[in-house]
Amino acid sequence: MLTRRQIVAFSAASALAPALGARPAPAQTPLQAWPTRPIRLIVPFAAGGPTDAIARIVGERLARIWNQQVIIENKGGAGGNIAYEMAARSDPDGYTMVMGGATQAANRSLYRSLSYDAVADFAPISFICSFSFFMFVPNSLPTTSVKEFIAYAKQNKLIMASPGTGSSPHLCAELFKRMAGIEMAHAPYRGAGPAMNDLIPGRVHLLFSGGATLQNAKAGQVRALGYTGAKRAAMAPEIPTIAEAGVPGFEVMSWYGLFVPAKTPPDIVKKMNADAVAALADPSVTGRLDQLGYTVASSTPEELAAFLKADIDKWGRVIKDGGIVLQN
Repeated sequence: MLTRRQIVAFSAASALAPALGARPAPAQTPLQAWPTRPIRLIVPFAAGGPTDAIARIVGERLARIWNQQVIIENKGGAGGNIAYEMAARSDPDGYTMVMGGATQAANRSLYRSLSYDAVADFAPISFICSFSFFMFVPNSLPTTSVKEFIAYAKQNKLIMASPGTGSSPHLCAELFKRMAGIEMAHAPYRGAGPAMNDLIPGRVHLLFSGGATLQNAKAGQVRALGYTGAKRAAMAPEIPTIAEAGVPGFEVMSWYGLFVPAKTPPDIVKKMNADAVAALADPSVTGRLDQLGYTVASSTPEELAAFLKADIDKWGRVIKDGGIVLQN
């Protein structure tokens, strides 16, 4: 859960850091021949959700830079662990990337054992963006505010959906439960898209999700009651923050970054970083992500590595204090 101050500081550091370009390589180096075929980008959640939307926007621009197709491969399930393990076990040749983020950081503390190491098995490429979540409920629920929802939840058995056990929206919902003093059953899905499909008809009663799913509320399919950021979202200023709407002190932010398997050749990592920084600076990318409520901030690989380690420590404290442990 990132604070706005951390994002500002992180963005400032990124702006001051020189872009890393590819150095002249000696003959027969991997960089000279890269890329010669499509690159796959593994996404830890199902198609149709916010994470998928970010991956496709960034992947589309990288494809133009590399003159190679970027294939989005959605591997939802197990709180992102299926995707992370697949990426960690892939050949370190520069042809596999994965969308890492707060889930990657949290899983180390959430699960008793993992078949991959969130730090040792990946080489960071670049930070992508930070964002907060909207609180969605079905139109059939007789609540039009956060306070009304809390009161209703105290009198009725409700189900909270998430894009996966241990995902950032799941932990956001768990924090909301504790701070609001309510209980709800948890229904994990393989992404925000499938979860939204069950929220619309009222089979589940709550979903925290990113700005890409705000279109469902604007289309009148669901109701947005609140926003988990410290301030109201510029894209939907009419929606109050959850802190101002009934749960003082509540604030949750998350993030995404690009990673490749460890031992990917350093020259390719540098090239991928320089191209990712260029892609994230493109107005067509920043404009589309901004419309969806995401704050774009590229980085050096070293900055992303430090950020991931700090997030692992932060989530570890939150999970330990909350007594949250999941079975694999």
